[in-house]
Amino acid sequence: MHSWRSPAVPVLPLADRDLRPSATDSASRQRRTLGEGRRASLYVCGITPYDATHLGHAATYVTYDLLVRSWRDSGVEVTYAQNVTDVDDPLLERARDTGVDWRELAVSQTDLFRSDMEALRVIAPDHYLGAVETVPDVVRAVERLVADGAAYRVGPDATGAGDGDVYADLAADTRFGLEPMGDATDEAGRIAEFAAMGGDPDRPGKRAPLDPLLWRAAREGEPSWPGRSLGDGRPGWHVECATIAAMTLGAPVAVQGGGRDLRFPHHEMSTSHLRMLSGDAHPVVAQVHAGLLAYEGEKMSKSRGNLVLVSRLVEQGVEPMAVRLVLLSHHYASSWEFHEAELIDAAERLTRWRDAVALTAGGSVPGAGVPDSGAVVTQVRLALADDLDAPRALAAVDAWASAVLAADAADVVETGTATDGGSAPGALVRDAVDALLGIAL
Repeated sequence: MHSWRSPAVPVLPLADRDLRPSATDSASRQRRTLGEGRRASLYVCGITPYDATHLGHAATYVTYDLLVRSWRDSGVEVTYAQNVTDVDDPLLERARDTGVDWRELAVSQTDLFRSDMEALRVIAPDHYLGAVETVPDVVRAVERLVADGAAYRVGPDATGAGDGDVYADLAADTRFGLEPMGDATDEAGRIAEFAAMGGDPDRPGKRAPLDPLLWRAAREGEPSWPGRSLGDGRPGWHVECATIAAMTLGAPVAVQGGGRDLRFPHHEMSTSHLRMLSGDAHPVVAQVHAGLLAYEGEKMSKSRGNLVLVSRLVEQGVEPMAVRLVLLSHHYASSWEFHEAELIDAAERLTRWRDAVALTAGGSVPGAGVPDSGAVVTQVRLALADDLDAPRALAAVDAWASAVLAADAADVVETGTATDGGSAPGALVRDAVDALLGIAL
């Protein structure tokens, strides 16, 4: 599966090679510096392509785009992998409801997602793989878990189907549950949370309620693939991500990311699978999760139908950079509710920034009271290093633009100082906003 086209990213002067972004690790609940050393790996869970891309999706992928940009600015070589769950129950249900072949639906919505990511100037992952194309890899991974005694077969379900479903034996992973990431911490609460997120704790024949599905044996009317010793079927969700992470990044993965609702069971269980496949006791260094987005008083979700689609906003004439600014104006870890007025505010902010750059890009800048542009770049870098604090970074650019626009014409002086790296001040700020925040001015 091919990814999308990445935007050109300016290379900034004055980079601090010792500066690293930080974020709160959902597993340890502690702040961590991300990507120590000169190399870092990132795995972000991708879409299930049956209705892409709403603002909640966009907020998630813009979050990790900030991380990639901050890493690269500080000289870190980043390897980024993302999956597409292009066969799954919600996709199959939507295809049946709409009378569209599930493969056509997956292709069309994945294409739409790619175009939305390009419009929002999100840097593309190095590895972009779908569940369907990696079925043979998942089969080998599950066969290995069975051979190692970390997985087992279960007989037919309540409908008489599913003879030969394969489940992970979480008891084989002695570290599973030591750092619970979900909202519940007690056994009963975790079982309830697992069920609410699509798990099957009551499935007869399972050794433990939380054991997750690795391979779903073929059912009538469902797509399936050859599974060698497993029999025909299709992959479970958690092992899909673990397998793709193992084959593209290896362990340990510096950061595993996604929306807050993926913490448990998905990320806890995919990390467990990766631990068993890699033999690394700590296969993910940091779990970083983005907040959830609400609209009209409810969490924005496909099931509720209260979606604000990026593509629809663009069709209505909203500039994609205004959409991105709306997303950046909220801290990545916070959950928030979208209001249309934010798009108006973002458009006005874009205009102010562009006007200030136009006044100073040629080498002239108001003198008194205007922040040095090199200092502005430093402020943006420091904000991203401090828990990817995009709102604070935006405020630094706001202060610079406001000072430029408020200055009297008599205060304009020629400049090209060493602190600006020899660049015109406006050009330096413009390039920094582009490189670090992904906003094209």
